[in-house]
Amino acid sequence: MPGGIAFEFPQLFFTAFWVTIQLSIFGLLSALIIGTVVAVMRVSPVAPLRWIGAAYVEFFRNTPLVVQLFFLFLGLPLIGFRFSTDTFEHIFRGAAIGMGLYHGAYVAEVVRGGLLGVDRGQIEAARSLGLSYPQMLRYVQLPQTFRSVIPPLGNIGIALVKNTSLASTIGVTELLFAAEIVESRTFRAQEAFMAAALLYLSLTIPLGIAVNTLERRMLVAR
Repeated sequence: MPGGIAFEFPQLFFTAFWVTIQLSIFGLLSALIIGTVVAVMRVSPVAPLRWIGAAYVEFFRNTPLVVQLFFLFLGLPLIGFRFSTDTFEHIFRGAAIGMGLYHGAYVAEVVRGGLLGVDRGQIEAARSLGLSYPQMLRYVQLPQTFRSVIPPLGNIGIALVKNTSLASTIGVTELLFAAEIVESRTFRAQEAFMAAALLYLSLTIPLGIAVNTLERRMLVAR
């Protein structure tokens, strides 16, 4: 049975599965928050904010995620900063923050495109009503932006779930790490990695369905 080896090592595989879920949730939430803030900075009328936002996007989008994870895991402790005194907690938090920072750069570009796509007439109307810039963002631009960028944000979310496998490089016991451990014990590589692949699919396929459903509802609402 494909993936049946997961039930031979349930504690290892399903504990790793839960770690992958946590990494995905924390990473996606932080990416959405960071990306939205950076996107607003990139369209801000204040030039220094635009420069900072652009620098963030260019740095995190153009350096490998693995390099960023190793910097958070190994580099920060060298300058005296750790996410936790517990090694395993430090590794997990570093991986979750790394996922958020890296994918936040992609979220920022998607949200920025949505902000720029809002009709200028609505922006002018909001200004004529006396709305401040933050109020215009909150009540006019951001609601319309998020309705229009659901599909690309969903793609980023799916990519993030798959990219949690890179957390294994710094020792996070997620699905790929669990498969590697089982393979080293049993030498049943095909079964171990097939089990991991099926468990990843059990996350990404429902996420894709949820995104498509939400997109259709938003289209009806508009």
